[in-house]
Order: sequence, then C-alpha cells, then structure tokens
Amino acid sequence: MKIMIVRHAEPDYSVDALTAKGRVEAELLASRLSQISDVMGCYMSPLGRAIATAGYTLSKTGKEAEVLPWLCEFRGKCYDPDFDCVRICWDLRPRLFHAHPELNSPETWLSYPYFKDSNVASIWKETTDGVDALLSKYGYTREDGIWRAADNREGTLLLFCHFGIAMAITAYLLDMSPMVLWQNFFMAPSSVTTLISEERVQHEVSWRCLQLGDLSHLTSAAESYSTAGLFPECYNGRETTDPPAWGNRHHP
Repeated sequence: MKIMIVRHAEPDYSVDALTAKGRVEAELLASRLSQISDVMGCYMSPLGRAIATAGYTLSKTGKEAEVLPWLCEFRGKCYDPDFDCVRICWDLRPRLFHAHPELNSPETWLSYPYFKDSNVASIWKETTDGVDALLSKYGYTREDGIWRAADNREGTLLLFCHFGIAMAITAYLLDMSPMVLWQNFFMAPSSVTTLISEERVQHEVSWRCLQLGDLSHLTSAAESYSTAGLFPECYNGRETTDPPAWGNRHHP
C-alpha cells in the first residue's frame, strides 16, 4: 500500500483559504493525483486550506473525502526560551535543538524539558492513535513496533493536511523522532510525500519513504514552488516563515 500525504497549497492563513498561487498549485496537483488509478480512500483535515486543496482533486476524480479531525495541523505547543513565550513545538532555533540530543531519538524526544507541562505529548498521542485507527480500517495493526497486515495489498491512500501533522505521521510510520523531520526537512505547499509498505516477511510490514515533498506537478508546468513554511535563506531580520512577497500581511 502507498500512503500519499499532501500538504495544502499556498495558504492565506488570515482567512484559512488558498492564495491565487495556491489555487494554481492545487489545480496542477489535481491533474497529477487524478491519474492514480488505485485510490482506496481520501482523507482531509477540517481546516479550510486543506479542504480547498483537496477539492480540486475530488472534483476532477468524482471521489469523496472523509474529514479526520486529528489531521488538523499538529497543535502541540511549548515554552520557547529564545522567545520567552509558548509557541508551536517544531520551530526551535538550531542552537536550542542541537543542545538537546534527546530530541533526536523516537524513544526520548518527549523528555525534552520544555515539553513538560505542555500539550505536546497529548497531541502526539492523538496523532498516533489517529494513524492507528485509520490503518486498522485497511487491516494494518502495530504491535511492539511492528506493523502487521493479514492482507497487505496494493492501493493508495490520499491524506490532505499540513506540514506539522504530515511530518508527525511520517515520523511515526518510519519510527523516527518527529523533531528530526520538523527541524531538518521541508514540505512545500502542495507537495506530496509518499510512503510505501514493504512486506519482506509475510504479514509483517514496514514503511519506506519513496519521496518527501515532491513537487513534480509544479516543476513540469514551470510553476515556482512557494516558500510558505520555510525560514529565510539569508538573514533579513524577520523571524517568519511567510514568503517575502507577502510583506507584513501576517507578522508585525
């Protein structure tokens, strides 16, 4: 089975919708996803930008998508000493991330001191419970770290969601610390991350990442990718992941 995790197209966070560029991205994405012939199920976040992105594909394919509340953006927040406030848990400055090696391990990342008295652990459990429940519908269960499937088969699941939750799902399936993915990898708007099952021992399944943040639907159409969610390549004095073209629309 393949799991294709799609980040929503370029967003207008102020109204939880897509920008004009985002609508172009979603249309190109739909042309790509509509060519997949073995889709077994479509799922989407309840947030508007994900629903809008999925809508282009659903309209083109005639399929329906189930809204899964836990596919809402990963909502874990913690105290960030660099900013002296509570913020999303994955945008730590590199110096803080590297000062805490426990963040690199799937066994120890939740022991990070600033996660104490935060909701990070509970949102992580909500995420892993959600993945477990979704995959159980298709006969996949996780026991002692091993995925088991009585009837592993070819087919594709499409998940339309957000950067943070997409990285969390990927980390859980690959048995990684999500902090490693949140800090070091990027999924651009409308990008597709594909995980595929491997069954080397009958009824025992593991997951392998074929592509992370693939943008071939944009590059093949000569459409530039959006940097929404990516910090500036060179220092410009602004602590924001908004694209420069947005100006000060979302940040002071």
